[in-house]
Amino acid sequence: MTAGAAPTLSVTLRVWRQAGPGAPGRFVDYPARDLSPHMSFLEMLDVVNDGLTLRGEEPIAFAHDCREGICGTCSLVINGKPHGPNRGVASCQTYLRSFRDGDVIVVEPFRARPFPVVKDLVTDRAAFDRIQQAGGFITARTGSAPEANALPVPKADADLAMDAAQCIGCGACVAACKNASAMLFVAAKVSHLGLLPQGQAERDRRVLAMVETMDGQGFGGCVNQYECSAACPKLISHDFIARLNRDYRQAVLRAAFQPAASEASGGA
Repeated sequence: MTAGAAPTLSVTLRVWRQAGPGAPGRFVDYPARDLSPHMSFLEMLDVVNDGLTLRGEEPIAFAHDCREGICGTCSLVINGKPHGPNRGVASCQTYLRSFRDGDVIVVEPFRARPFPVVKDLVTDRAAFDRIQQAGGFITARTGSAPEANALPVPKADADLAMDAAQCIGCGACVAACKNASAMLFVAAKVSHLGLLPQGQAERDRRVLAMVETMDGQGFGGCVNQYECSAACPKLISHDFIARLNRDYRQAVLRAAFQPAASEASGGA
């Protein structure tokens, strides 16, 4: 580097390459030289892919969309940590200034049976979509927007609901958990609707359906070691898991007693 030139760094990427589902995979090393420390991790992958393309080699497949930490598609495990070394950011918000010149950076996809590898660093997270479709909605009329103050919401509930609604469905909680549990994701989706008046109509049905679908997709059980909240790019609290457990137990009890109550009423 010449005097007065902007600082740069060079690293070696050790990237998981896999041609497709069920195909054998392996790590391949790629040098990445003279990079700006202000470059994002995904921009670095773009540069590496440009070089691979110019050499006639297959570029590295990785998922991305907004590159602003909103969509959750940029799900990478970087040096063993979902989304990389920094807390509260997604892979696209990880910058090369987080690494040192000469580092070897290991990049791999999220590892979980419900998230099968599609190609290289891309995984299929449709299991999350199926959980969401099972109950992550409310019954509401269509048409014009309702008056904002028509249904008063206590500020404490509104704040908690907003905290839970930050979940971007990236799957870092699953990748960080040794059991590949999706409890933090489900807890966030159940809680942000269950805390609001508009979500009460389906409250019991929602939690029962989403937990049943989560189990059916092959996610593991929660052991409360809090890797999930530590890896979450939105820092969603594991306290929502306790809320989910309470809601689930109450819904199970109500479902068990309602048929008995209906029979007793009919018999009278």
